[in-house]
Amino acid sequence: MGLLPDIAAALDASIPVTGHAITAYAVGVVVGAPLLTVLAARVSRKRLLVALMLAYTLGNVLSAAAPSIEWLIAGRFLAGLPHGAFFGVGAAVGAAVAGPGRRGHAVAMMMTGLTVANVVGVPLSTFAGQQLGWRAAFVLIGVLGAVTLAALLRWVPAGAGDTGSSVSQEVAALKNGPLWISFVGGAVGFGGMFAVYSYVAPTMTGVTGLSEGVVPVVLAVFGLGMTLGTIVGGRLADKDVLRTVWIGFGSTAAALVAFALTGQSPVPAVASLFLLGVTSQILGLALQTRLMDLSPGAPSLGAALCHSALNVGNANGAFLGGLVIAAGWGYLDLAWTGLALTLAGLVIIVLFGRKRVAHVRDDAPAPEPVRAH
Repeated sequence: MGLLPDIAAALDASIPVTGHAITAYAVGVVVGAPLLTVLAARVSRKRLLVALMLAYTLGNVLSAAAPSIEWLIAGRFLAGLPHGAFFGVGAAVGAAVAGPGRRGHAVAMMMTGLTVANVVGVPLSTFAGQQLGWRAAFVLIGVLGAVTLAALLRWVPAGAGDTGSSVSQEVAALKNGPLWISFVGGAVGFGGMFAVYSYVAPTMTGVTGLSEGVVPVVLAVFGLGMTLGTIVGGRLADKDVLRTVWIGFGSTAAALVAFALTGQSPVPAVASLFLLGVTSQILGLALQTRLMDLSPGAPSLGAALCHSALNVGNANGAFLGGLVIAAGWGYLDLAWTGLALTLAGLVIIVLFGRKRVAHVRDDAPAPEPVRAH
């Protein structure tokens, strides 16, 4: 996202059209998360994780070699397909390896990995792209994918997370009405954050007045906010998952208003983005827990659906943001667009998704953990 202007210039495309590459990745996640999780229900979790990471790596290699914006969009779609399934299955495997009493810790560690990627990986790839050309960013991501692939082969125990689930069991979990209400609320509401974040680079340089070299620092600050949000969100969700979802929506709306009002001043604008990182991660963590609670027979699918919802929001936010810019509105108007999406998501959850379910506690009984050999 920090390289959007560079990619647009290199491929002779407008920023709104280049933003469709972000949308394509998100659509890939939305399609791949439930589809691959269900179809691969009987596949060994370790083998599935390896296959998903291999597909992700190849998608990024294709993106790096893209000769046109159309090929880049195709590469981003292919890279997005395994994303949601990987994190959904990974959460289940992590819980199995951690063993009794450490389910919440395992999921939190998985989410922490995502925040570290935003603190270090996104700014690093943005810096590499600025210094060596935008293709270098995708090459770097591909290399990291290969390293992750090697780590999976070396350290994930054989049989970890295998439950013997069938396609029919996974499909049965999709018949839960409250599950889909939470999904739709998240899919709409997450778009609020992405309407701003998808275009953060041109906003920072064109409106806030920061230099291009400062953009990676801004992205790192956003990632630090996400890290804090993981800690706060985990503690709040342990007390009341549904209420934490409401808090996540409400606080994200407040952060978007703050950014809309302060985006022309560097320090307040960056502070508002930090706050947006905190609040969006509180919402994401709480919603993932909510979806897992609503699909007790298929937790991998529930976790994967959270990433689908997140990326429907990614697609909505990036697409609507592109329309706003193409219509001649300013970049700060994206925050008001985001506010409308966030409040719409909150209304959906409050009015239709208030059913409470038993939360699986961290100290609940669990199968004997799988040991690494």
